[in-house]
Amino acid sequence: MANYTKTNEGNEGRVELHEALGLTGAEISINKLPAGAGVPFVHAHKNNEEIYGILEGAGFATIDGEKVELVAGDWLRVSPAAKRQFSAAADSGITFVCIQVKAGSLDVFTADDAIMC
Repeated sequence: MANYTKTNEGNEGRVELHEALGLTGAEISINKLPAGAGVPFVHAHKNNEEIYGILEGAGFATIDGEKVELVAGDWLRVSPAAKRQFSAAADSGITFVCIQVKAGSLDVFTADDAIMC
């Protein structure tokens, strides 16, 4: 396991993977909200953009006062300064992954960074 780290996380409401995987360039969390529940705070970031992937269920994000409906299969990028808060739909829980990275830090993409072995 010199070149990889693996973990298996349970059914907690929120799991941050930076410690479990030894992440050095991103923060990834898995988030589960039951029907009608919401994250109890609004937040923004100084430097990090967030990418949200909806894995199951439905809900919405309120971003700078605008309600954005979300369903399984949706992906959403939120800029650092945007004020955001997430909620599950009244009749459905929601499970989503959040990937947090420093905005503007990606120098090259897969095709340019890959090394054929």
